[in-house]
Amino acid sequence: MDEPLTEKKLRKILELLDFEPLELVRTNELIWQQKYATKNLSDTEIIHAMLTYPDLMQRPIVINGDKAVIGRPPERVLDIL
Repeated sequence: MDEPLTEKKLRKILELLDFEPLELVRTNELIWQQKYATKNLSDTEIIHAMLTYPDLMQRPIVINGDKAVIGRPPERVLDIL
């Protein structure tokens, strides 16, 4: 959240998580509900939405080498250490 992600970095995170872009979206966020929920978006459009509105991304994301997890609950981080 402190450093804006590039599209390349976000795609790498999705790869490490083994997620489709929509799986990383916090679909209950108001901005998602207002702007995107009723649209049929491509993966690239979903990625661009997350880059434009970083609050849409699930977090925290913990990366260790070639593994990544969403750190909720915090115990999940232990899976990649």
